[in-house]
Amino acid sequence: MASLLLVAVAGLPVAALSGSTTAVIGKGKKVDVEFTLTLDDGSTVQSNVGGPPLAFVAGEGQIISGLEAALQGKAARERVKVRIPPDQAYGPVDPKKVQEVPLDKIPEDSRKVGTLLSAQGFDGPIRVAEVRPDVVVLDFNHPLAGKALTFDVFVLSIN
Repeated sequence: MASLLLVAVAGLPVAALSGSTTAVIGKGKKVDVEFTLTLDDGSTVQSNVGGPPLAFVAGEGQIISGLEAALQGKAARERVKVRIPPDQAYGPVDPKKVQEVPLDKIPEDSRKVGTLLSAQGFDGPIRVAEVRPDVVVLDFNHPLAGKALTFDVFVLSIN
């Protein structure tokens, strides 16, 4: 009963009086996670399970917004499985980011559908979407644009 009286007098929550210092994910916290990323068809896109953790600082835009929101307030050793819609991940597919390029501007060994290219001044992969007799169609959308992403995340540590 004394602690209840103390809470009422001091205006402090019980957790503050009990000495609880459980860290939770919040802005500025350094977070290490283990994750597996899958698509709606069940295919695994990426996983770091058994490897080095993914490290990021919460609230600094280092991970996609939907995942950041889903992890907010979670504690170390907590598991989160969340499906992120495209608008909170890499956005919808933008038809304006698909361009035709003359065939002779693309190296011959790169003229295959699915080939990933890079270009100076562009931050991200460029995918060969189609090869025609006179042009190569390049897709500058992120490869995961337009896709819902399911993350199975285990929070390893928070500092």
